[in-house]
Amino acid sequence: MSTSPHSPLRSNADTRPSSSLPSSKFTFWIVLCAIVLLATNMRAPIVALGSIAPVVQEALNISEAEIGWLGAVPMLGFAVGSFISPTIGKRFGLENTLIAMIALLTFGMVVRSVIPTWTGFLSGTIMLTLAIGFANTLAAPVIKQRTPKHIPLITGLFSLTMTVIAGIVAGIVLPLSEYIGWQWALGGWSFLGILALIIWMFLRLRLGSSNKLAAPLAAQSSSDVVIWRNAFAWQIAVFMGLQSLLYYTVASFLPSIWVSKGLTAIKAGQMGSVFQFMAPVAIISLTWLVNRGRPIQALTVLAAVLNVVGVLGMSYLSADLAWLWSGMMGAGCSAIFTLSMMLFSLRTYTPNQASELSGMAQTVGYLIAFFGPLGAGWLHETSGDWSLPLLLISALMIINVVVAWLISRPMMIDGRAA
Repeated sequence: MSTSPHSPLRSNADTRPSSSLPSSKFTFWIVLCAIVLLATNMRAPIVALGSIAPVVQEALNISEAEIGWLGAVPMLGFAVGSFISPTIGKRFGLENTLIAMIALLTFGMVVRSVIPTWTGFLSGTIMLTLAIGFANTLAAPVIKQRTPKHIPLITGLFSLTMTVIAGIVAGIVLPLSEYIGWQWALGGWSFLGILALIIWMFLRLRLGSSNKLAAPLAAQSSSDVVIWRNAFAWQIAVFMGLQSLLYYTVASFLPSIWVSKGLTAIKAGQMGSVFQFMAPVAIISLTWLVNRGRPIQALTVLAAVLNVVGVLGMSYLSADLAWLWSGMMGAGCSAIFTLSMMLFSLRTYTPNQASELSGMAQTVGYLIAFFGPLGAGWLHETSGDWSLPLLLISALMIINVVVAWLISRPMMIDGRAA
């Protein structure tokens, strides 16, 4: 791989004297461990609450509306964290900021478990979701900064770890609560945050702070790119946002939709599992294909098409193939999320640009996603069935195929060829 001054994948670390740099192999492994441990904390606290919500509602004596707010807070926290994190990460350094956010995330998990009130639980949830919003944004520039030659691999492992750990936690948190109580079942996962905190502090001490590294010439030549005014950045934001809208809507209503199509409650619940369990398959396959040099544009369009076919199948075709339609949506959503994370690094010149693009795209994306479950639920309640919500979602997924083609073109954020 070229390391010329104008190479878009050149790391900021390349500007330091070689004698002061840890070996590339050591850097790879320490960053890999840090990213994987970060990913273990990124979804588990959210899905754990979803699996144990009735128990928490009864224990705290709160209303359905209050439980609904606990379900809506994460997307708002993600959006706010994504919006402000690039500026803070640039000011204090990527690793320094992530260390602070991992500490906040861990503290939030503890707070909502040791203060068994509505206020305590809401406060803890706000803390941890804000921290996750920061981590969502800053993971991509850290990967670009520290391991620029392994962006698809480490990004794929990051996404895969989030998905697998979330699936494990979702499956065991309720049985755990019956043996050790809901507070330990939720708060006990804070040990993963402590492990992540230790490895990130070690990474920071061993490799130094990324905000003190000089910018390469490619960054200087493209420093005039304003992410929030860049059409390409907005296309990536819309692409990620429409995927997130589908994901959170399906995650909220898939069993209800399939029951309305004639499936039993048990089979409809199994379709939710199919939707979630397709994620590891999609992420592993995608990462392997990208590392093998397969065209990103073809893979991106294919992922968007999977969502279209899955939604249309669920809406208008046989419910006997519910497993197929659910699986296609699960694979498409997971592939698109992983591809978006890759593009934050692959289509920017510097970690700072990757951070700004990641922050902007995820802010817009999660705001779009916030209205998915709310809008679908409102349309369903107003119309009396799922036809209108599914028609609207189908149209949005078809639009996202066009957006997929646009954002996966081989070009950088400033319009140059990649």
